[in-house]
Amino acid sequence: MVYRDFGNTGLKISQLGFGCMRLPEQEAGGETRVDDEKAIPVLRRAYELGVNYFDTAVMYCHGDSQRAVGAAVKPFRDKILLSTKLPLYLVKESADFRRVLEESLTKLDTDYIDFYHFHGIDRAAYDTVIAPLHLMDEARRALDEGLIRHISFSFHDKPENMAYILDQGEIFSSVLMQYNLLDRANAAAMADARARGVGTVIMGPVAGGRLSAPTNLDQKLLGKRGMATPELAMRFVLGNPNVCCALSGMSSMEMVEQNAAIASLEEPMTPADHERADQMMEELKRFSDLYCTGCAYCMPCPAGIKIPDIFSAYTYYNVYGLTDHARHLYAKQEVKPDACLGCHACEKKCPQHIAIPDMLKKAETMLS
Repeated sequence: MVYRDFGNTGLKISQLGFGCMRLPEQEAGGETRVDDEKAIPVLRRAYELGVNYFDTAVMYCHGDSQRAVGAAVKPFRDKILLSTKLPLYLVKESADFRRVLEESLTKLDTDYIDFYHFHGIDRAAYDTVIAPLHLMDEARRALDEGLIRHISFSFHDKPENMAYILDQGEIFSSVLMQYNLLDRANAAAMADARARGVGTVIMGPVAGGRLSAPTNLDQKLLGKRGMATPELAMRFVLGNPNVCCALSGMSSMEMVEQNAAIASLEEPMTPADHERADQMMEELKRFSDLYCTGCAYCMPCPAGIKIPDIFSAYTYYNVYGLTDHARHLYAKQEVKPDACLGCHACEKKCPQHIAIPDMLKKAETMLS
């Protein structure tokens, strides 16, 4: 495993991090919970292979990710960096910062959190929630008391607004953002963060699974074949010197082994290949027709539509040309897009600001 300087924290971070949003789950007692028998060995294997950054959140895995992660890392808690997040929808007053933090500490079964994030914020969230409720003061108090060791934020906004948030004080140690072959909009903002000494962690290096299907991108981008698309995607992200760590939502031993092998390369992608890939991706702008990362923040749908599944089928059809597979996935959906109520509840929760009802209609037309 290769380790990189994590901003100005003085810490070394594995260039592969474990994103704990897609751990194996099972139904138990009418509830969906993490399947500990499958998930914990996978988490611990990642640690054995050198991963030292584990990222979870309150709502991940139907609210059970923090508990499972805490149980998995307990034997080596002092040797890893543990990250979780404060969702602002749970914050109505200043005291809620401490309440939610303490709940996370309990679920994680730990005395401190290494990197505590304001979850999925944008400039509006900073101006209308964080600043008015003096949440930065609450964060400083938690830092002083040793409950958290670093304050961070995960970012969902226009790239230029990242600098605005960073300008609000020198309290932020790291930022979690999107960056991948399909979405390179944050490249300049990421470079600015690194210049400020802020650590950078990447979510969605394979674009929410969109780059997990077989393609000939290696030929198009590098002029040669032999590299699977997910590997190409991960190498591209790690080939950017401004990236400290790339998170992968790993749910199997095979995924852990494959990603750890890539993250053990001193030079995942040469500067020349990285520049070429960056330029060649301009030829593939049609990928941006629907940028759904599969985060499922839009769920549940009041009409019962499984929105991420519909969009996944659409992507297979429109981007990769896998028409039979796409229509098979679509046909399996019990509730089709024509059941949409037009309530726009999903749209309001989408980090990518997708016009979901409109895109559902487009998917229906294409896949029916």
